[in-house]
Amino acid sequence: MHLQGDNGVGKTSLLRQVSGLSPVAAGHISWYGQPVADNESFRAQRIYLGHELAMKDDLSAMENLQFDASIAGRTVTAETLRSALKRLGLRGREHLPMRVLSQGQKHRAALARLLVRQATLWILDEPVVALDVPAQAAVGQLLEAHLNEGGMALVTSHQPLPIPHALIASYRLQG
Repeated sequence: MHLQGDNGVGKTSLLRQVSGLSPVAAGHISWYGQPVADNESFRAQRIYLGHELAMKDDLSAMENLQFDASIAGRTVTAETLRSALKRLGLRGREHLPMRVLSQGQKHRAALARLLVRQATLWILDEPVVALDVPAQAAVGQLLEAHLNEGGMALVTSHQPLPIPHALIASYRLQG
């Protein structure tokens, strides 16, 4: 599902509520009949990538991905991490500290979590911001492959999503 809307209408707030990171003002959000708040099963099956990349500047992209996988309770090989970073155009930059990468490269490193975590539900807030055209296309390919494999995605974006063949529902939020 692609959520669109002007700045300030609540897209990010909605994604944070759906992800279980912010309390719901009214109603409830459930995953397989269970509230998402404090739902370990839901947390294991979703990944949220927001405006803040949540990556440590002093760690490399590889170290950040390893740390993120550990927090999620996943064991991953160095080859899996290298492969994810290569797929997002960061080959040769895997071991550089995040602080020396461009904003677009940092964003690509954060997006590599999608490949490492293997979550069912991707909740993505502006996933193509700060990315050049080839990186936007790579994100589109990732999304399309994820959807074709039975995954789900809830995405906000001010730009059209670069998904050439996947069926998506697009909704416009209004303030």
